[in-house]
Amino acid sequence: MLYEASHTPIDGVDAPSQAAASAPFAEIMVSISKQEYVQLKWDAQYWQRRHQRTLSREAELKDQIETLRAQVRDLRQRLFGRKTEKSTAQSEQHRQPEAKRPRGQQRGSVGHGRVDFSHLPAREEECHFSEAERCCPKCGKAAAVFPGTEESEIIEIEVQAYRRMIRRQRYRPSCQCEDLPGIMTAPVPARLIPKGRLGISVWVEILLSKYLYAQPTNRLLQSWANIGLTPSQGTIIGGLKYLAPLFTPVVEALQAQQLTEGLCHADETGWRVFEPMEGKVGYRWYLWVIRSTSAIVYVMAPGRSAAVPLTYFSQLLVQTVVVCDRYAAYKKVARLIDLLLAFCWAHVRRDFLTLARSYPDTETWAMGWVARIGTLYHLNDARLAVRDDPVRFTERDRQLRAHLEQMSADRGAQLADASLRRAAHKVLVSLQNHWEGLTVFVDRPEIAMDNNAAESALRNEVLGRKAYYGSGSVWAAHLAGSLFSLLMTLVHCWQINPRLWLTQYLQACAEHGHPPTDLSPFLPWTMSAQRLAALRLGGGSSTAPTPTDIVIDTS
Repeated sequence: MLYEASHTPIDGVDAPSQAAASAPFAEIMVSISKQEYVQLKWDAQYWQRRHQRTLSREAELKDQIETLRAQVRDLRQRLFGRKTEKSTAQSEQHRQPEAKRPRGQQRGSVGHGRVDFSHLPAREEECHFSEAERCCPKCGKAAAVFPGTEESEIIEIEVQAYRRMIRRQRYRPSCQCEDLPGIMTAPVPARLIPKGRLGISVWVEILLSKYLYAQPTNRLLQSWANIGLTPSQGTIIGGLKYLAPLFTPVVEALQAQQLTEGLCHADETGWRVFEPMEGKVGYRWYLWVIRSTSAIVYVMAPGRSAAVPLTYFSQLLVQTVVVCDRYAAYKKVARLIDLLLAFCWAHVRRDFLTLARSYPDTETWAMGWVARIGTLYHLNDARLAVRDDPVRFTERDRQLRAHLEQMSADRGAQLADASLRRAAHKVLVSLQNHWEGLTVFVDRPEIAMDNNAAESALRNEVLGRKAYYGSGSVWAAHLAGSLFSLLMTLVHCWQINPRLWLTQYLQACAEHGHPPTDLSPFLPWTMSAQRLAALRLGGGSSTAPTPTDIVIDTS
């Protein structure tokens, strides 16, 4: 077929139409069959679908790549970045360097003065000139003693191990009565462990070192070797196993008191127990903490399921508010028993900080929400500061509620924005789903906005976990939970000197061979105010005897 292309422009026709008209085959008619036409349509639709599928897959892969990059940024920050969550609207890359504050006490600030150590026992020493030093270097005449002395003091610590050599006096009756045996011997001093050579003071040091100061047993024994005390580690482990049941009644009393208070914080962290268990894979356990005003109780459990808090709270006698994170186990417990969950705003804030760090293009948006949460904290603190003034409290409470309403409105508007990144949308959905639990503190000002109290209660235990890497057996794990509960309650809830308390409690156990049946002298909320003051930190020296005017029933 011959043709001749025309190059003459056609008036009134645009450039694409002219290009189509000037094509060599523009005016050529092609005839195809119906079957061929249908096949071409099918092929066109098939490749269109394949194209759309490819575009969708490409978008999905790009989204996965961006998600993985976000995870890399987040993990890199956790591994190499700053650990603090303090932040501003600018990222670390764009933040201007600030002048560093000089270390130590700042110029012009009021100091605390010298610490008073007058409660420590004193050992007097006298310093004199030698005979030669007292003489005049010119005439050789000795200087006369001048009345009075110049006094100064130096604080020293003396650590030593010693043996108590106990000599029990024997007596022979001087009468002819048959009521007395032939030879009488003075009673044996009480021992904490029958036939054990280590005294109560040694066990107090072991318990404090391991469970309060997070020091491994092997390291403690190495330090003792420097002062000549070299007990075997097997002796220590066997003794701890014997002592474990002595603390069970006290921990049960802590739990019973806690379940009557109506408000507590809960959290959990990983632990290691290196003893195989039937049906359990691996050595990962969990340390749960429940903290209230009067007690801090730790529960060592082989799992992280809802069965642990469900068992703990199953004996509740009052309606209780549990401040916690958004872990599903707490939600399940709240559905089964009478619990009200108050969720943590610190975790919500952490969500936005993680989002800003992982997706730099959302930083401005995310930091805007961080600022809103910061304002919420400020308004709540301002409200709590005037709780005793009803008029001012009402005004500041109104400001707090108005800010929450604005946050809720902004959240709804941004969720409706189709251009919002999926990761940011996910954070807002979580905020919306937990909004009821996050706002419990509004109507009940005594409830904290966050779960920092529980997280701080786990800090010492996490340090211990790093130091001695968990527990070697199940009984040791439960003993760790009991001692954590006891010591943290004494120190952080009641400011009681744990050395004094342990010494007196273990002495009572040694005298009777079992835990005291009456625990009231040892429970902070039942002991007398006089005894509580005597046991308080700073209230006396660790070597001071129990005051004689305080009666302790250890029967």
